[in-house]
Amino acid sequence: MSQTLEEQLLVNGTNHQLAKRIQIPLNMPKHPTRSLQFLDELNSQPTKVTVPLEAKVKLKIIVVGAGLGGLACTIALARRGHEVVVYEQTAVLGEVGAGIQIPSNSARLLHSWGVGTFLEPHVVEPNGMTFRRWEDGSTIGYTKLVPDFRKNFKAPYYVVHRAHFHDALYQRALELGVEVRLASRVENYDLSKPSLTLRSGEVIFADLIVAADGVKSAARKLVLEGEDKPPQPTGFAAYRATVDVEKMRSDPAISWLLEKPSLNIWIGEDRHVMTYTIAAGKSFNMVLSHVDLTDPSTWKPETAICDMRKEFSGWDPRLVKIINLVESTLKWPLMMGTELKTWIAPSKKVLIMGDAAHPMVPYMSQGAAMAVEDGGALATVLSLISDPEEIPRALEVFEAERMKRSVQMQQASLLNGTLWHFPDGPEQRLRDESMKPEVEGRSFSWSANQWSDPVTQWWAYGYDAEEAVEAAWNDRNASKDP
Repeated sequence: MSQTLEEQLLVNGTNHQLAKRIQIPLNMPKHPTRSLQFLDELNSQPTKVTVPLEAKVKLKIIVVGAGLGGLACTIALARRGHEVVVYEQTAVLGEVGAGIQIPSNSARLLHSWGVGTFLEPHVVEPNGMTFRRWEDGSTIGYTKLVPDFRKNFKAPYYVVHRAHFHDALYQRALELGVEVRLASRVENYDLSKPSLTLRSGEVIFADLIVAADGVKSAARKLVLEGEDKPPQPTGFAAYRATVDVEKMRSDPAISWLLEKPSLNIWIGEDRHVMTYTIAAGKSFNMVLSHVDLTDPSTWKPETAICDMRKEFSGWDPRLVKIINLVESTLKWPLMMGTELKTWIAPSKKVLIMGDAAHPMVPYMSQGAAMAVEDGGALATVLSLISDPEEIPRALEVFEAERMKRSVQMQQASLLNGTLWHFPDGPEQRLRDESMKPEVEGRSFSWSANQWSDPVTQWWAYGYDAEEAVEAAWNDRNASKDP
């Protein structure tokens, strides 16, 4: 009788038994392990558009504000089958500013929502992020982004012009049939109906109102029952500027920065400069952050370029060359939101999200990403209810999950402001020493570079807002079972 490896004749006295191979399924390990991570190579392309779980309860939802967060939320809700109308006070859509980062935790959601089609022509995918010493530009730390982030987090890490990002969201919202009403300024909210009144006098009713109206949110004070908690100054300010790459190409001292897509951050006492190319590589984006305790009302636009150059006088001569090419700049105060007691009105029919709820300094490049996550989480939890009576419970689950996540990200962002701004001395030398292994290609288990630190990295970029809120919803329901 012929035998196979799967079936071998076992002799046990006079009893004969056939043994069968027992195997552990590769997709179901029950113990903590990364031993199967090599299989991710088979599936390392950006997340494809997914068919969403259709909401069982279809709602009429108003979104106030057509910024990045409002449009992202609109897309997430509309693709679940809700009727969504956006009200925006400006007559013409547009984003102020220049570059913005789309980290993997939000890129994964955006791709699955079908936004990638509109983004791809405009984005740049940096190969890596290099931290440089303020004085001479020598390499201090390095995070490899390509292909590591696609492999580990199932999505790329992009940089893009804010206007291109905004337009991509807008085009996808229109494709989903969303109505975006411009020049529609909201004058008042009725939290109980709920409804809003426009400046024109028109009153619009809905099942739910989502206020994504930014750091100066009018809805926030109402949700907090009259006591507003606006974002507070952090003592930091940032110049934002762009340089035409053609002006850089002719100078070998700085043209090397254009040879491959990359993020470069010069860090020093009380200051840092983050740079990367945007607009599909046609423009060089700069954010120049510094400590500034003066009143923003005293800032003079006509002296901004001169003031900016003074702030970074004596830094790496190559960086100074680029700064001297800047023809115009805007100076922004960096604000930080305080932890709010709630994001939901007492009626459970109006809520705030995005920068209205959790503004943060940009040092983790996660401000817009948190708003994208908010939209994904809200749409997911609302798709899980089977009765309108469950809306308040769904919003409470959303709030608890998103408050925890955004507060932690606010703190992580502030921590970078501390880590990057040490004066030369013992702390600075120990910080730089901790990042050496990643520069030299040696293995490491932790780093002062939060983009590379394994624990921080997986927490920031491996998080899935939709999965997290669904798990929280299931846990909440399980705890209520008899």
